[in-house]
Amino acid sequence: MEDLQSRLQETLDVLSPQELRNFRVILKTVDEMPRLSPLQLELEGGSTSGLARLLAKHYYLPAAPRVVTKVLQQLRRADLLQRWQSDPAADSQVIPRKILKRSRDFVDGDELDRYDLSGRRKAFLMCVKKNRPGADQDVKLMKDWLGQCHFEYTLCIDPDKEELLEKLTSFRDGLNGIKNEIGCCLITLMSHGENGFIKMEDGDRVSLENVFEMFNNKNCPALHEKPKIFIIQACRGERRDNGVETDDEPMDSDDVSEKKRLPTFSDYFIIYPTQADHVALRHPRTGSVMIEAMTNVFKQYGNRWHIADFFTKVNNRVVHTEFHLQEEPIKVSLVMESTLTKFVYF
Repeated sequence: MEDLQSRLQETLDVLSPQELRNFRVILKTVDEMPRLSPLQLELEGGSTSGLARLLAKHYYLPAAPRVVTKVLQQLRRADLLQRWQSDPAADSQVIPRKILKRSRDFVDGDELDRYDLSGRRKAFLMCVKKNRPGADQDVKLMKDWLGQCHFEYTLCIDPDKEELLEKLTSFRDGLNGIKNEIGCCLITLMSHGENGFIKMEDGDRVSLENVFEMFNNKNCPALHEKPKIFIIQACRGERRDNGVETDDEPMDSDDVSEKKRLPTFSDYFIIYPTQADHVALRHPRTGSVMIEAMTNVFKQYGNRWHIADFFTKVNNRVVHTEFHLQEEPIKVSLVMESTLTKFVYF
């Protein structure tokens, strides 16, 4: 039983949080006697270790492999099936540790909870490099990340205010020109800034609200009910949070057929690198703390999480990053604003 429980735990540990939730739902419907009751699952199957122990003691061999196989088939995790369809005693099979979950890998009935990202993924990447040491590294990391997430991107480096607004307008109009082909839109703006504004290389300010408005449901019909993601890497003021000392142990860092009405602003996801009125953090060699954390989390976990969960993990890294400005400790926390109506998996 211990060997079976260990193998079950190995499989469950590979599944994403959403897959684990679906695993429990499907388990209730598996035609294998005796069935697990919802109460048993609730009381004993809340964690992966508890669920593995419950399955091992409830089904034994050879019923447990049959049950797991049926559930994995419905989860469409063919990569895990071979181990359970082979001889139960054979432990030579290696369970893959990192499986990138694509947005098209749906569990039956789950399509309505996710945005359909099968269309073209378009991105706009702007960076002010002047007087921003580390900005070159930010651009490199973002270009790599966009490529891994299958985005086509438009690059805009060191624009003045007029040039940025012209290029954003052209980008927006381009989306509207191919509205039936678009899956989602992502806009990254990296520059100096203050609360509500970003600053161009000549010091002119651009209102973020005006940028957001350019892509709302009135001005950009190509993005109706499609995710509009904004990554803003800029200060939001001059305040500095030096943090507080704590005795706690450090945390582990780990086309619709009928007309309908939509709010003017919907399906937005905006991520800021710091709280309102506060500075953002950027290292002259490694680049911005948020951008570096984004790429590191993606390298480790891939696209297995909904974007809000992804940036929650990124925020965990950012919050626990040690950073000093003029020998003073500085702490920041990311801020997310969302009007999404479904999950986003890249």
